Amino acid sequence: MLYGKRALITGASRGIGRAIAIEMAKQGALVGLNYKNNLEEAEKTYEAIRKQGGQAILLPGDVGDYSTANFLIDSMVQQFGGLEVLINNAGISSIGLFMDMEEEQWNKVFSTNMKGVINTCHAAAKFMISKKQGSIVNISSIWGSCGASCETIYSAAKGAVNSFTKALGKELGGCGIRVNAIAPGVVDTDMNACFNEEEKSDIIASIPLGRMGHPEEIAKLAAFLASDDSSYINAQVITVDGGLL
Repeated sequence: MLYGKRALITGASRGIGRAIAIEMAKQGALVGLNYKNNLEEAEKTYEAIRKQGGQAILLPGDVGDYSTANFLIDSMVQQFGGLEVLINNAGISSIGLFMDMEEEQWNKVFSTNMKGVINTCHAAAKFMISKKQGSIVNISSIWGSCGASCETIYSAAKGAVNSFTKALGKELGGCGIRVNAIAPGVVDTDMNACFNEEEKSDIIASIPLGRMGHPEEIAKLAAFLASDDSSYINAQVITVDGGLL
């Protein structure tokens, strides 16, 4: 359980981020819901949490900007009195041939998927180190381990998240801060809405469990890694893909 823990979830307006926020609030955490542009969807996450009796605050901002990352951490401390948990979920994808991409596209992907993780971890670690405790969970992807055709830049960014997670976990472990990552496979979220039914069927046929993952399945693992029940798990990248890899 996460009763009384203060948790910031980036990219909490929908999909995996929303599921994590709702699950953590259900387990008693006070949650900060970061979103970049979609206030309407972020409010849906907020209302779902309030409806189940949880506490949450809405925190707009682009994690790719370092001053925003500091604002998010400061807001958690000011409004909830502290921060024990950081979930780096904010992420974007760019599908297409590498040679057809332009610099603006890969800058955008790296700004959110990698620089955003660095920014929030740096801002949060400064506070967590002073308290000698904390759990950081980065949402990565299986493509960060094996790479995906037509998602080259996304794969590169998630691969960087994996290496960063392992290195930072080793660096901060002595300060009582654990850093882990979850590498989901194909999860049924809006990010995969680009596939038509035939493409989805082909993807599902390649998954031994015969289905896509559910956001709630990722959320339960994130909550576990954030809790004291996982107190000896550090610097790990945990794959959740139904046996695809």
